[in-house]
Amino acid sequence: MSFSLDQPFIFVDLETTGANPERDRITEIGLVAWEGGEAREWSTLVNPQTTIPPFICQLTGISDAMVAQAPAFADIAAEVMARLQGHVFVAHNARFDYGFLRNEFKRAGLDFRARVICTVKLSRKLFPGEYKHNLDAVAARNGLSADGVRHRALTDARLIHQFLVKLRQELPEDTLAGVLADISRQAGPPAGLDAEMIDRLPDGEGVYLIFGEAGQPLYVGRSKQLQRGVLAHFAPPGRGNKALRIQQPISRIEWVSTAGEFGAMLAEAKLLKSLEPSLNPPRRGQAELCAWRYLPNADGSAQVQLVHAAELDFGREAGLYGLYANPREANHTLRKIAEVHKLCLVRLGLEQAGRRRAAPCSAMPLGRCRGACVGKETALSHQARVSAVLAKLALARWPYAGAVLIREQNPGSTACDLHLIDHWRYLGSAANEAEMQVLLANPPPGEFDADIYKLLNKQLREGSGLKVETIS
Repeated sequence: MSFSLDQPFIFVDLETTGANPERDRITEIGLVAWEGGEAREWSTLVNPQTTIPPFICQLTGISDAMVAQAPAFADIAAEVMARLQGHVFVAHNARFDYGFLRNEFKRAGLDFRARVICTVKLSRKLFPGEYKHNLDAVAARNGLSADGVRHRALTDARLIHQFLVKLRQELPEDTLAGVLADISRQAGPPAGLDAEMIDRLPDGEGVYLIFGEAGQPLYVGRSKQLQRGVLAHFAPPGRGNKALRIQQPISRIEWVSTAGEFGAMLAEAKLLKSLEPSLNPPRRGQAELCAWRYLPNADGSAQVQLVHAAELDFGREAGLYGLYANPREANHTLRKIAEVHKLCLVRLGLEQAGRRRAAPCSAMPLGRCRGACVGKETALSHQARVSAVLAKLALARWPYAGAVLIREQNPGSTACDLHLIDHWRYLGSAANEAEMQVLLANPPPGEFDADIYKLLNKQLREGSGLKVETIS
């Protein structure tokens, strides 16, 4: 593919409220148009219509007060589009800037496409022996400087422009043109995938859903970088690629963007349960989900009772131990526990007492029972041992009076997810307060789910830094 160095270029840098193009917004645009050897600059602050996180304010120096009177992107979308059209789009880590602009244009009802050059890729291609290729390193290595403060849009756009100008001065024209043609060439999508489908996938964290030719769910996955996570399933197998290879024809790909890992894990668990995709490992069945209930009493006569989640609210019931996919698993596990700790099968309730008074259980003659069934161990002593052994399997009690809101804020972004949880039941998530009010007004019934319970219990127990708010 030929590449003319005489065509118009536009060097682009954006400042944003964070790194997620679906959840964050642009706060500043800097453009340097380069055509016929002449450079024309343009920049503007943009009102993101949301607060700017403190981390971003510190990095860029752009505050809420500075953008308060600036235009919203929708108000300048037509002008920005006119400035970009007909130019080769050049940016440092171009997928970031290009992705943000495409999403902002989409919200404004416009479709933006351009030939893209990433100067990170350009630097790596031309200087493979160098370790760092961020803009600071590129500027220092090439002696570039620009008026203004780093991490402001126009300053950074000027540096990117200077980099290409310097390369044009130092490299043979055909060498530079060949490299630019190579890095700007759009690689075809993997077989069975539509280029537009892949292009729409964001870089942020979330869950993706891959559907087969007939619309059936094939796979649900979670990734910190959605596009990279999806493409890994269609890349050639290799040492660094452990993703499940998908070879079936694909009809569509959907995704759920999240503010962080916790929300992604919740969404993944919910989708795996509801969709049962054919290529994911089978989930623990809910239909026969059961646990042992054990309620010690004053005379030591308590016995275990197998109870089912379909009949009992495991999120509210006390004295529950273990979570089992079915009664067979529950019985097998408890019998192994009894064998290891020499618990009486009759006292546990796993065997019926013999017709003879004080008849031993089947484990007694084998030396696997301390004799609670024949009076060698008191009922209260046996009950205390059972309680101590089962304590390790106890289902955690819900630590709050009622439902709670778990607020998951991305520290480097405006993206914030609100998760509604009640007695270990995940009721849903919202991206803002207004959506949460709708959810609170009509919460779904929800049900106890073993995978959700384990996820929530681990996160709350380990002090993950998530903000928990009780709901009055």
